[in-house]
Amino acid sequence: MKKIIGYTFIMLSFLLWAVILLLPFLEISTVHMAESTTVLIISAEVAFFSGIALLGKEAWQHIKARFKGKG
Repeated sequence: MKKIIGYTFIMLSFLLWAVILLLPFLEISTVHMAESTTVLIISAEVAFFSGIALLGKEAWQHIKARFKGKG
């Protein structure tokens, strides 16, 4: 169950980053866009690191290896 929740948090973090990319296309004020971006960035980071904490050290090493090109 921990793995499912962990992967869900990681997928949620990527979804939140995608929402940030959509913000300029919405008809909202600059102030609301800045507030929304801040909240979404913090939420995405918390979701990502919560997912990593639930998945464990092996998952973190696997993700690091993927980004370094060794995976």
